[in-house]
Amino acid sequence: MSIQYEEQLSDSYGVTDSFPKDFGYGGEEEADIEESPTASDSKPRILLMGLRRSGKSSIQKVVFHKMSPNETLFLESTNKIYKDDISSSSFVNFQIWDFPGQVDFFDPTFDYAMIFRGTGALIFVIDAQDDYVEALDRLHHTVSQAYRVNPDINFEVFIHKVDGLSDDHKIETQRDIHQRANDNLADASLEKLHLSFYLTSIYDHSIFEAFSKVVQKLIPQLPTLENLLNIFISNSGIEKAFLFDVVSKIYIATDSSPVDMQSYELCCDMIDVVIDVSCIYGLREDGSGSAYDKESMAIIKLNNTTVLYLKEVTKFLALVCILREESFERKGLIDYNFHCFRKAIHEVFEVGVSAQRSLGPQALGSPCSKAVALNCTPRNTL
Repeated sequence: MSIQYEEQLSDSYGVTDSFPKDFGYGGEEEADIEESPTASDSKPRILLMGLRRSGKSSIQKVVFHKMSPNETLFLESTNKIYKDDISSSSFVNFQIWDFPGQVDFFDPTFDYAMIFRGTGALIFVIDAQDDYVEALDRLHHTVSQAYRVNPDINFEVFIHKVDGLSDDHKIETQRDIHQRANDNLADASLEKLHLSFYLTSIYDHSIFEAFSKVVQKLIPQLPTLENLLNIFISNSGIEKAFLFDVVSKIYIATDSSPVDMQSYELCCDMIDVVIDVSCIYGLREDGSGSAYDKESMAIIKLNNTTVLYLKEVTKFLALVCILREESFERKGLIDYNFHCFRKAIHEVFEVGVSAQRSLGPQALGSPCSKAVALNCTPRNTL
């Protein structure tokens, strides 16, 4: 069976001078999935699966293409496999494959094993506002087959469109889906297969939070980044810090303290404000320049004595911190510690690139930890 996909290539920041709504994405190209693989096919894959009209394409468009949630109402139903090459961050380098809900991936003529072997995460989207009995059957069939091909896949379940449900109904729906899905796995003697569940909606930040959790599992440098953030905030009087991919507003790492949804939303909104203001006032009269560069920095003081502080880390990443106003009086110390943090991030990136060139993607991880141990030990000032 010949299944087709449509490929969309992303070249964020380097292509556009500012950040329009759909910045960084080039034209669309159709290709046959059974053709010879391209160089980008070696990147980890995230598969978006689910029944028709479950919201898969809307999720992809909102998170990675800056589409307004209301505009997704006019999206046509997916009838091909859409392949989206995400290259918006040095640490987020993967492909998203959006599968049409009507395709039988386990047709004998379809080589599903080829797809699952190169998959890092499989996201199955369930419409929480619909009868999900059929969706649970497809979920079980999909993850059980994928697990037999590649047991290292991270299996994620997005219980989607929960914006139309009451809080009690959300909790009950999640409990019911969780129970049924795991019972099905237990009946099939697949207790080792782990499913992660998220309540999501494109009308709030829950979809970005869920995608952040998924992406973090594909970043081998995550423990290193978390350790750096812990060192930074503990020596700077900062309450919470996120390392954001500016394009998608996915946070690729945060410190070890629990993530408060309201704090995450504040940081996301700050990125939007910074980019919007930069697009208006930061570009030259002829429209040239960049809305986000190495000089990008912003301070927002809220009326509850909380300060939001944003600094550029790389051309793809931004550090957004939350701290008290009295702690921000030591801005000189914070800036010095940030300089050390930024330098360490660049060293981690350089080690990762060198390892990838010499030994391939599987070499990432351990060398980064060594780099931090050697170069990022806090000084007395930190």
